[in-house]
Parts: sequence; structure tokens; C-alpha cells
Amino acid sequence: MYKFDRAEYEKRMAWYTQARFGMFIHWGLYAIPARGEWVRSVEEMPKEDYMRYFEEFDPVDYDPKQWARAAKEAGMRYMVLTSKHHDGFCLFDSQYTDFKSTNTKCGRDLVREFLEAGRAEGLKVGLYFSLLDWYHDDYPHYGDRNHPMRFNENYQNGGRNFDNYLTYMHNQVRELCSNYGKLDIMWFDFSYEDKYNVMRGEKWRATELVNMVRSLQPGIIIDNRLEVSGEGFGSLWTGEPEPFHGDFVSPEQIIPPNGIQDKNGRDMVWEACVTMNNNWGYCQDDRFFKPASMLIKKLVECVSKGGNLLLNVGPDAKGNIPPQSMQVLADIGAWMRRNSESIYGCGKAGIGKPDSGRITRKGNVLYYHLFENTIGPMPLPGIAPGEIDCVRMLATGAEVPLSQSWVRNDYADIAFADLGPDPILPDPVDTVLKVQLK
Repeated sequence: MYKFDRAEYEKRMAWYTQARFGMFIHWGLYAIPARGEWVRSVEEMPKEDYMRYFEEFDPVDYDPKQWARAAKEAGMRYMVLTSKHHDGFCLFDSQYTDFKSTNTKCGRDLVREFLEAGRAEGLKVGLYFSLLDWYHDDYPHYGDRNHPMRFNENYQNGGRNFDNYLTYMHNQVRELCSNYGKLDIMWFDFSYEDKYNVMRGEKWRATELVNMVRSLQPGIIIDNRLEVSGEGFGSLWTGEPEPFHGDFVSPEQIIPPNGIQDKNGRDMVWEACVTMNNNWGYCQDDRFFKPASMLIKKLVECVSKGGNLLLNVGPDAKGNIPPQSMQVLADIGAWMRRNSESIYGCGKAGIGKPDSGRITRKGNVLYYHLFENTIGPMPLPGIAPGEIDCVRMLATGAEVPLSQSWVRNDYADIAFADLGPDPILPDPVDTVLKVQLK
């Protein structure tokens, strides 16, 4: 019977909770129609029509060294690439299919190049792998919740052998875990239910799969989507985890209001995966990019609630990260170069959210993230003046004195920082005060 080893678990998660910030990359054939990574499902596109993109795929500008450099300069500590998305197209040289990048015009193992580039920049590297596969003949078609041919009566499931598909899928995961050096993360996606099937857990032969992954890649971190999707916490939440439990919870396109605690109130490890605009894969008409100022604050919010942020980019058909995304990454990086100390290795402060912004904590140091100024001296809720050794501007190291103004006399149990006469904060996005406790 499986027995959860918390000490071993915390050991393998240590780098991950230290890193706090990573890059997600959704990329594949769907970059050519440029209508998002679900285009084949949303438009109920037959395989024959989708194959034109396979014949055309030739990302002449693909340079994973540039991607890795952009991630590192943004302050990200790890990268995760879609080795195979739901359409079944592989960015790696799998011996089990012809539907792969080495058989396109580009003729390259794009996963191998990505992993080598990320490692060369000192980043941890991971691979996303879809449990779904709309290309494989033995994957359920008609009546499935997601398959492009789910409503097409010409694609009935008689004669389809799901065990054949599972063997294929397991073999591909074995390839990734055996042929590409050390992997730090395996990001499976995703489990679901439809009117015919429960596509969760052992439906995927999940215990066998996870045991294989862990035997080939000791210390690897695995997400929780063998059990759930972007919603749901998985069996680690119950306190009685299944052998295929995820190492972290993966909320999608949302930051949990209060972080995530298990059934018994213990903080769980989690990672919010978030897009820069409204699509994961490249979408030409989606120009609704979140500004860097917003994403910096959302990163801080994740860390203040004990979580990570995995921020997605969707390169175009030629292999270029969109210029809007590159600018966002550069702006985040500029802030991180001054303030990353308040992100890496930090977590919940144990103090309620202040009016002015957020608080992150590392040991005996509190980081007050000021998103807006106040009237009068800046309150530092949660700590009394006598508990403070010193206050500094994190970006510059400049001393920030505690306020002695009479206006704070009614609040003797709260420390106030004197930020000077200027009503405009030094950093209008997020000015960080480093508060060293005694």
C-alpha cells in the first residue's frame, strides 16, 4: 500500500517553492491557424483538414536560447514547454508516431533544443504532456467531451482500443523521461469526465505511469492533473493521497482567494498558471495583453498566499514570442532585478493584507509591497515599533526611518514608516520596504 513520505516530498519541492516564478510555453501546429491551441476542437475540424498545418510547419525563427534568455532576464527560475498538446502533435522525436516535428519541414527535435537551452541558462526545465490525444485512432472520438469529432456520427468508437492508446501514451512519457536528461517537472494535462467515461486516475493507469516517471527521473515534480483539471485539488488535499497524487495544485486562470489549504488546514504547494492575454497558444486577434504592472502585482499576490506563478507565452508559427509578450517580460525583469529578494524563497507573512498592497515573508524579514501611497506616514500593520530592527528600501538599500509624527500617536501598537514628503512612491507599480525584525 502506498505511504506518503512528507520529508521526501518537502525535499523535492524545496527548489520549487524557492523559485516562485516560471514560464509556460504553449506552441505547436495551432500557431499556424493562430486561433488558439483548442482550434481543432472548437471548430470541430477533421484530422484531414488539420494535416495541412503539419505539412506547412517550419518555424524558421525558432531559437530556444532566446526564449530561455528572456525567461531568465524576466526573473523566472523555470520553464515548461508543451511537448505534446491535445492535438497529438509531438515537438520531440518519438519513435511511436509519425506525427512529430522531425517529420515536418523543420526536421528538428524541438524539445531537445529547448531543454538544452534552458539548462544552459541555469533554469530548471519541465515538459507539459497532454493525456488527451485527438490524433490517435484509439482515443475516444464520438461522445467524448473534447474530441473534435465528438458530435460526428461517422466517428463511432467501435473498434477503438483504449488500452492501445494508453500503451502508446506511456511509451511516449518513457521516451521523454529516458532520452532527454534530467527533467525537473512533468506537467500532465488533464483529467475530466464525460457521459461515457470517467477520464481520471487509474483510467490513465496513473499509478503505473507515475511509478515509471519517478523511477526514471528521481526527484521530479509532477502536477495534480492525473486526478483533476484546472479545478479541483487532488487526493493530497484529503490527507490520504493516492500513489499518483500531484505534488502541487494547479489552479488555472485564477489566483486562489486565500491560497490553498488541505482538508486539515495545512498549507499546500500550488501554482497559478496564467496567460498574458486570453489564449494559451498563439492567437493573432487576441490583443488583450495584461500589462506588466498588473502581472508584477499578481506575482506578488501569489507569493503572499504561498504560491507560484507560471506565466504563459504563445510563440507564433515562425517560433517568435510575440513582441507584446517580450516587452512585458522585459518590464517584469526590470522590477525583479531590484526586488526579487521579496519573491524568491518568500511566502505567507502571517499578517492580514494591508490596504496599501501585499506582504511577503522570508524568515525574520517582512517585505511590504506598496501598490499605493497613504495619507500621512505608511502603516506597517502586524508589527509594533519595538519589534523592528530596521527598515530599508529594497530597491536601493536606503534607510527608511520609523515615523515619530504626532498623527500616529493614537496607534502606538502599529509601526509607521516615514516615506518623506513626496506623495508619489519611488516605484509607482510596487515599492518594496524590507523590514528586518529583531
